[in-house]
Amino acid sequence: MNFVVCIKQVPDTVNVKIDPKTNTLIREGVVSIINPFDMYAIEEAVRLKEKLGGKVTAISMGPPQAENALRDAIAVGVDQGILVSDRAFAGSDTWTTSYTLSMALKKIGDYTIILCGKQASDGDTAQVGPGIAAHLDLPQITYVRKIETVDAKHIVAERLMEDGFEVIESPLPCVLTVVKEINEPRLPSLKGKLAAKKAQIVHWKAADLACDSAKLGLDGSPTKVMKIFTPTPRQGGIIFKGEPDQMVARVVEKLKDAVIAAAS
Repeated sequence: MNFVVCIKQVPDTVNVKIDPKTNTLIREGVVSIINPFDMYAIEEAVRLKEKLGGKVTAISMGPPQAENALRDAIAVGVDQGILVSDRAFAGSDTWTTSYTLSMALKKIGDYTIILCGKQASDGDTAQVGPGIAAHLDLPQITYVRKIETVDAKHIVAERLMEDGFEVIESPLPCVLTVVKEINEPRLPSLKGKLAAKKAQIVHWKAADLACDSAKLGLDGSPTKVMKIFTPTPRQGGIIFKGEPDQMVARVVEKLKDAVIAAAS
């Protein structure tokens, strides 16, 4: 079996900066890490390989520095890393990102299960995994918290819900997005670190994927960010002290004053 994990390199900081011209994140010069949710996807793929045999390939779409994320993935058990990087991909939204990754997956060709973290920490949309499934016309199971069984043709998994979970069976190949409840990611071993350092990362550009240029990057993205701004800080509130009856009376009085002021 062949397992493919789609990973993303994200800023390791809350102090991100926005390019005022493109309204996209400025990633150059910012310390980056593998998206935390993708670490669970990597771990689950490696566990599936250890149990069922086969190969794990990690693929990332991003700038040249995203090669570091692929090496980190190799250090914990991934067999091969593929970096999809091209100026043509700059500014991609979730739809064009999932399209580009789907074209890379078509180039890979042989895959049994495609795994993604449920969402990226720098976007929180949870759309790329389902987008990949849509572009490839594959079944998908989102928010997977446990894989119960896998055979040559089917997978059974538990999908996390707000009020519990549901058990879903799907034919293979399929796309999974996983949540942190699924496992505990391992730390890299010394052997893994040495393998990651020596690994040859495969590099693919837009031309290598036979992509439709109209569906790439900022121009091909249907989502347009018109403006990004910092919200006005909230003013300090009022703290009422005293017995409950006294505080209720004061709150009511304040509300009356506010209503009268708004109406005048």
